[in-house]
Amino acid sequence: MAFDVSVPIKEKPIEKTPEKTLVKISKDENGPSLCSCIIGVCDPLSKVSHNYVFDKQMYDFKCDTIAQVRFWRNIMNLHQDTCIINVATYRNELKRIHNKEWSNLPDEKKTSFKDSVRTALGLDSTHRILLTTGKKFFYDFDRAFIQFEKGINCFIDNGVDPWYAQSILLIESPNKLQKSNAGAYGPFQLMKDVARLFGLKVNRHMDERSDFERSAYAASSLLKKVCIPKTREMLDTLGIKNYNETDLWFRLLVMHSYHAGSGNVKLALKTFNPASGDMNLIYNLWKAETRHFKSASQNYSQLVLAAHLEMNQRMKKQITYLSNSPSTISIGSVQGYTANK
Repeated sequence: MAFDVSVPIKEKPIEKTPEKTLVKISKDENGPSLCSCIIGVCDPLSKVSHNYVFDKQMYDFKCDTIAQVRFWRNIMNLHQDTCIINVATYRNELKRIHNKEWSNLPDEKKTSFKDSVRTALGLDSTHRILLTTGKKFFYDFDRAFIQFEKGINCFIDNGVDPWYAQSILLIESPNKLQKSNAGAYGPFQLMKDVARLFGLKVNRHMDERSDFERSAYAASSLLKKVCIPKTREMLDTLGIKNYNETDLWFRLLVMHSYHAGSGNVKLALKTFNPASGDMNLIYNLWKAETRHFKSASQNYSQLVLAAHLEMNQRMKKQITYLSNSPSTISIGSVQGYTANK
């Protein structure tokens, strides 16, 4: 995971604290409650309540109907032996095929098939036809859910919006502790330099990135000290003002900085120079491309949305939602949820 640290940060990591069962209502430095989107999740079997971040904005903006988001939800539920043939630009599913069946085809037949798809859809040669393999083995939503409450509490303790905790836990390493090709490791997939910057020990004998609370502290500090301030700077440079940092588009933009580095996100934004802060900024970012902002970076916020929506869908089958306010979050139609006063 790339990151941007133009300003040295010296801060001691917090000590481990006993695990809590429910968050305390707290406010960030700007005033709004950090728990504004947290609801209590009551498991009907164990009768135990867990903290869960529910972002209704995703349904308000009909993110569950967007082709790219629907595509990634399909990938998250698809076995790794199968892949989906799709157009990279729109992520519309063309065909499902077994990986071995495709790999056994001669190269000329693969090329011919892709050319025929472009012709049928009226696309030119710049449109990539991709094969995306199922990732059901990677997106272990049950395991990710177990970590939400602890992650939410750790981020709130550090004065950081817990929405980010749940988002990172959903997509960075939801199935097991593993090291990425770039060297990121732990539940929040931190690079060594980031971990060390915020006081974690990473050497031949110890790697505190595997420690959940220490890793959560470093991840939330990276967001608090680098990603969020740099996102504000980007928007300021573009002349975009009067926004709310709990807006979905702002949170997704911060997540792009967490993944690709704010410098690379800034260059990507410059390719289309957005004039306002809204979801269109994010949708255009999905098509923006620079030297260090390509497919994986474009897809990142699509994955965030897909994972949140998929988690919500799974929870609908077994959980009753209760908000921190007198409102009750009830199960709505396929289009989303409603809040009943």
